[in-house]
Amino acid sequence: MRKTVVAGNWKMNKTPAQTTELINELKPLVAGSENKCIVCVPYTNLANALEAVRGTEIEVGAQNMYFEESGAYTGEIAPNMLTEMGVKYVIIGHSERRQYFNETDETVNKKVLKAFEHDLIPIICVGESLEQREQGITFELVALQTKIALLGLTADQVKKCIIAYEPIWAIGTGKTATSEQAQEVCAKIRETVASVYGNDAAEEIIIQYGGSVNAGNSAELFAKSDIDGGLVGGASLKANDFSVIVNS
Repeated sequence: MRKTVVAGNWKMNKTPAQTTELINELKPLVAGSENKCIVCVPYTNLANALEAVRGTEIEVGAQNMYFEESGAYTGEIAPNMLTEMGVKYVIIGHSERRQYFNETDETVNKKVLKAFEHDLIPIICVGESLEQREQGITFELVALQTKIALLGLTADQVKKCIIAYEPIWAIGTGKTATSEQAQEVCAKIRETVASVYGNDAAEEIIIQYGGSVNAGNSAELFAKSDIDGGLVGGASLKANDFSVIVNS
């Protein structure tokens, strides 16, 4: 039985002090939840987040990392920098990283492979634009993104991955894929994993939905058979809203 996993992607929001304040507000609201709760905060806030979640079931993730261990890569963060702090998760390939910072399917794959070298669990983002959905290529595109992202992993490593289906047209727009639309694409992702890595890997991998997930629609989305939680943007910045989603 797969666990429901809810990750909050704070994006470029909150200072270190505000991070401590928000997590302290969140802690009692999600205490005892059967679902896993992850907060993915800006790099500068990781130390505060890790300290604030100490002694709780809440876990901490980063929003990105580079695929080299060290070197002349000004402004980048290496995976071992994250693991030494105690970070366990890292978002890889978010559509905003692809759109604004020129990330490709190939660099996403490099980051996924490097994450596993350092025992980081990747939250791998895939999804189509509105134009691509209207062209009817959603399934093909998402399947291709999934295959490239996982290239070179073992089936056991794939079982540990989290894939977040985020239709680009629903991120930060207030538009949400219907639960049926989200389910059919998440089912396609699971089918794709099964075709390459086998049914066991497909049954164990966590597949989230992301894209304007909120306290009002999370329960319906998470009730679908192939949706194992959510990658939550704006709603994760409000403790009350995020706790409702985590407890869905």
